[in-house]
Amino acid sequence: MSRQIVKILSVSVLAASVAACSGKAPQMDQYGQNPELPKPNRTLMPDMTIAKPAQWGDRVPTVPAGYRIAAIATDLNIPRQTLVLPNGDILVAEGRGGSAPNLKPKDVIAGKIKAKGNTQVKSGNRLTLLRDADGDGVYETKTVYADKLNAPYGLALIGNALYVANQDALVRFDYSEGQTQASGAPTKVTDLPSAINHHWTKSLTASADGRYLYVGIGSNSNITERGMAAEVDRAVVWQIDAQSGAHKTYATGIRNPTALAVQPGTGTVWAVVNERDEIGPNLVPDYLTSVREGGFYGWPYSYWGKNVDTRVMPQNPEKVASALTPDYALGSHVAALGVSFSTATMGAKFADGVFVGEHGSWNRNPPVGYKVVFVPFRDGRPAGEPIDFVSGFLGEDGKTRGRPVGVTVDPRGALIVADDLANTIWRITPTQ
Repeated sequence: MSRQIVKILSVSVLAASVAACSGKAPQMDQYGQNPELPKPNRTLMPDMTIAKPAQWGDRVPTVPAGYRIAAIATDLNIPRQTLVLPNGDILVAEGRGGSAPNLKPKDVIAGKIKAKGNTQVKSGNRLTLLRDADGDGVYETKTVYADKLNAPYGLALIGNALYVANQDALVRFDYSEGQTQASGAPTKVTDLPSAINHHWTKSLTASADGRYLYVGIGSNSNITERGMAAEVDRAVVWQIDAQSGAHKTYATGIRNPTALAVQPGTGTVWAVVNERDEIGPNLVPDYLTSVREGGFYGWPYSYWGKNVDTRVMPQNPEKVASALTPDYALGSHVAALGVSFSTATMGAKFADGVFVGEHGSWNRNPPVGYKVVFVPFRDGRPAGEPIDFVSGFLGEDGKTRGRPVGVTVDPRGALIVADDLANTIWRITPTQ
């Protein structure tokens, strides 16, 4: 295909996308156990509205009364997920992965639009360690703990073993409390599915007893456009033996499980999941859910339980009949990328539940997400409306000064938030 034809097609597609984006999406109740789901609305192009980046300057994100926020590290190279170590040090995974080729002119346009809302710094491919030696809230030490990694994302510590989920493999470092640099190169535990890597992030958490690791592996397409062969071992959660690296599929049909956490007391694995696109600004809600062993969560054949996606061919009614309904809708296109269970140290109102980092939409007008919310729990399950905990990333001027990714509760009484647009780590603490 000549460049001129590609240019003509791209211009035509862009014109169609502008037309599709001319109106604002209606407000709908899309939070909780029973989200409002409109009829699918397929257009040539999805809405594409990305908030233009701006500098924080003298501003900081907004937190509730009785809390303070501070930037404890800046000038990072795309911070994604964090891990609070037993001595209070914080490890930060930095980097960007993915190698999926464009499928159609739409992807070229979408890629350019999405890139406008992302940082332009080079991928770190490393772990950075932050230390507050005297406990005054100022992390005076910032050092590279390990480098030359391959788009590291998920982090977990079991005893003296530090596990890192690169985009292509789960690896293990020997860890000694107090060290500021890894003592040697990592050992590969097992390869992870990495062909194409449309969704490259590999989320990670460890079982309470340290026997197993759970890895979230996203799909290789929005809705099987690359064929089902490309989706082998994708849109799944793996359970991996921490010692041997032997793995099995723990749950399936879970389109892009971007963050995992184990619930204290119950040992239940929970995930936040990014759902599919291109059937409207209010479909499909991203969600928070417990992950059942052997459970099937619908992708690609259905969404939010048994709502059939007619784009998928051939259909599979038997799989749809077995699809589990997620526990809690977070809203469509919020792009949830972080989850962490809270503790009593975060204050009575935020003691029982999870914090969720919402990176923000690129395909909805008006934009949504761009904040950290708290989902309250009761009797071990989500209950009630989400509460904005860290906001102000998307300003009233329509510009975004940050995009939250990983969230980690420090049991000493702080929430750690990775911001991969401002390349900053934020720390939120109660004032009393």
